[in-house]
Amino acid sequence: MATPPKRKKETSRLLIRKAKVSDVPKIRELIRFYANRELMLHRSLNDIFECVRDYSVCEKEGEIVGCAALHVDWEDLAEVRSLAVAEKHQSRGIGTRLLKRCIREAKQLGVERVFALTYVPSFFEKHGFRPYSKDKLPRKIWSDCIRCHKFPDCDETALNLDL
Repeated sequence: MATPPKRKKETSRLLIRKAKVSDVPKIRELIRFYANRELMLHRSLNDIFECVRDYSVCEKEGEIVGCAALHVDWEDLAEVRSLAVAEKHQSRGIGTRLLKRCIREAKQLGVERVFALTYVPSFFEKHGFRPYSKDKLPRKIWSDCIRCHKFPDCDETALNLDL
């Protein structure tokens, strides 16, 4: 009887790369799936196209199965946004690989701090992020929040990682 492949082999077939314009519909689909369940904020198609250079995607056998964005807010601050993994591909390390890609990119850009606003703080805490007061974040980041249907009663948790 053959033994099933180890998780490491499976993740080695994954490709993490910068997003292309042609990936935008799938990125929107991933985000919409979780946003419709109130687990992440919606992103408009226009917003994703405008920020496509912020996104990285995880590709498995030609299919986009995950995405995450690193959005630089200021000289020392960037946000991890829209981290989503297709439901059938969860618990395989894809979210972790996407988050690590964002952190690596932030370091390469010279950013000193990365934050996330999330409904799943435990995932980020597992990777060294710590709870952070939203009041300490610069007002500039709230420009996106103004468009949110939950503004000004945001119920996401803010977390911060010093690089």
